[in-house]
Amino acid sequence: MARTKFHLGYFTKFGATSWPGDGQEFGSRWTDGSYHKDLAKMLEAAKFDFVFFEDSLIVGDRYANSMELDLKNATLSPKLDPMPLLPLMAQETSHIGLVATASTTFYPPYLLARLLSTIDSLTNGRAGWNMVTSSERNAAMNFGMDKLLPPNERYDIADEFVELVKKLWDSWEEGALVADTETGVYVDHTKVHTVNFEGKHFRSRGPLNTLRSPQGYPVLAQAGASERGRQFSSKNAEVVLGMMTGGVPGMKAYRQDIRDRAEAQGRNPDDIKVFFLTPVEIFPEDGERPEMTEAEKQASFEHNIVMASSSLDVDFSLYDVDAPVPQDIVAGGHTSALEFMKKAGREEGKSLRDLFSAGKGASGMDFSGTVEQVAEKMMAVMDEVGGDGFLIEGSGYNRQLPDLVNGVIPALQKAGAVRTEYRGTTLRDILREF
Repeated sequence: MARTKFHLGYFTKFGATSWPGDGQEFGSRWTDGSYHKDLAKMLEAAKFDFVFFEDSLIVGDRYANSMELDLKNATLSPKLDPMPLLPLMAQETSHIGLVATASTTFYPPYLLARLLSTIDSLTNGRAGWNMVTSSERNAAMNFGMDKLLPPNERYDIADEFVELVKKLWDSWEEGALVADTETGVYVDHTKVHTVNFEGKHFRSRGPLNTLRSPQGYPVLAQAGASERGRQFSSKNAEVVLGMMTGGVPGMKAYRQDIRDRAEAQGRNPDDIKVFFLTPVEIFPEDGERPEMTEAEKQASFEHNIVMASSSLDVDFSLYDVDAPVPQDIVAGGHTSALEFMKKAGREEGKSLRDLFSAGKGASGMDFSGTVEQVAEKMMAVMDEVGGDGFLIEGSGYNRQLPDLVNGVIPALQKAGAVRTEYRGTTLRDILREF
């Protein structure tokens, strides 16, 4: 049978990608970029669309008012800025896209517009920007703020931020660079313009002093979960990350909602690709799930609860992790994620330990089994959802990379579910191949 064709991204960080471990496995060399250059080559050989870097700006201490578990498990820290890493990875590859995270709350628009234009040029048009408004209170304090504004206000600011950076990117027209030795003109000044932007939150004269980059501006990505977040995604993003969707019905409804919102705002919904964030767990050919040690289970739990405490701005050490999720928790950060957790506690009797232990991940789907079983599960889900792709969680799973790229991906390719060759040259071209 014909399978729904879908895209693949790989979700990682510019940090320690395999901990705990013995320090010898693939992924131990990360601070000089060696691991991620090798990663990019491996994923490009498997014809992934892009590598996607999450990022944060804190050492997490929201859980139990201590940095101990964050630093012990290398959860939020240590972490290096992924922006300078993208050109290094591009030098080792020729097609795979490279997406990094940057906050509209902390970057000045002109500075980020110039940086991303530069990176798009250095990567030959393969750059992407994951737009975030940030949710960690400590990040605000790192930038001299007492606290973050409420989520809806941060999104209002982000809308204006994106409007401005697009105008800055467009301040150089196509063909502005002429480099005509006969006339002595390097840049046609009639094709470079000021923007004179006056908004509620930002002002900028422009233009940028960079050349127009190969894509004009990078591919824009965002994870919109709340009502306001979905509206922002459907207005601005080309790659939308579906998280906490609750299985196939939720995935299907989420994708349709984003597409409907985009169309209502005058966009072509086919220009938006919805990727569902999910882990995979690949078993040996005998089909038996490898048993995690107690130390591995505890490390996974600690990693997840520290991550949740920071992103939701909730100290989960104050709650009984083995009782159903309390309904009186109030989040300062990702409110939609907390509502998903409360619903799981209320309707399914899930405890915090259930939710923070290794399992199905944000998609709510179980992509575990042998190589063939994982491939079949992924195809069956996409056949029902209708597209557009999976963003495979890499952090903590890099030891399964050989099984993923040498086993699962060839099985998907054989079935015609994913690409076998790149046709486009820029990241935007690659995303729009199908």
